[in-house]
Amino acid sequence: MNRRDFVRRGAIGAVAAGVGVVGYTIGIEPHWLEIVRRDLPIMDLPAALVGKTVAQISDIHIGPRVSDNYLVESLERARALKPDIVLFTGDFISYRADRGEAQFDQIKAVLAHFPIGQLATLAVLGNHDYGRNWSEPAVARRVEHEAARVGIHVLRNEVASVQGLDVIGIDELWAHQADSRRALAGRTSRAALALCHNPDGLDELPWDDYHGWVFSGHTHGGQCKPPFLPPPVLPVRNRRYTAGEIRVDARRTVYISRGVGHLIRARFNVRPEITLFTLRQSSLIQAQAG
Repeated sequence: MNRRDFVRRGAIGAVAAGVGVVGYTIGIEPHWLEIVRRDLPIMDLPAALVGKTVAQISDIHIGPRVSDNYLVESLERARALKPDIVLFTGDFISYRADRGEAQFDQIKAVLAHFPIGQLATLAVLGNHDYGRNWSEPAVARRVEHEAARVGIHVLRNEVASVQGLDVIGIDELWAHQADSRRALAGRTSRAALALCHNPDGLDELPWDDYHGWVFSGHTHGGQCKPPFLPPPVLPVRNRRYTAGEIRVDARRTVYISRGVGHLIRARFNVRPEITLFTLRQSSLIQAQAG
């Protein structure tokens, strides 16, 4: 092989590899859902909840850019897990004012497949659930109504008790609706788990003496991530908040879901996820708290 042939074949190979990467990024990974399974140790967890399962679902983004068939299939996979508790961490929709009532018909059709926990199904809203510029409370109320129709209780700076476990729902940060002190004031148990769509809320909101886990979404894990490097684009101020388990401080740990849906149909090295946690007692956290 002479030098010219070598260069030509190398160029063809590079182009073919690039086309393959683009095809994978657009055509495969955005719909390659991963079911992540892991334990969730909680301080003072009631004995009746030990071994129960919690499914975290986030960022489904019902709308024109995410396939309804993909969302339905994903929600049915979560339903087949038969979780005891289902927690949704925001962004039911990608709101478009020009789509009018049609988008709420779409929400009804997709949410009809949403898994309902045997003990509870709870949620918080995300920034996209607040419409244009995250500033339309009427859109958020409509989303909440559609969620309630299928049995999802949306928490708006309030607490729901699930057999002795407090689930604290903090409303949306970017919509200026988050009131963590009001939400935390409703606690009745040391066994607690908080929902906060935007992980920046961990830094920007007061958490008083809250000790435990926070579930978030919002970042989609960056959607595209070079191997061994952080994602170049993240919608958060604190760029530590990418995805997965992150220790915030001595008291709090956040789990950030990579989400199910997307804003742009492109994922690379950041598969969409639904996470199934198994509840465990946390003697370590109890010792630290003492």
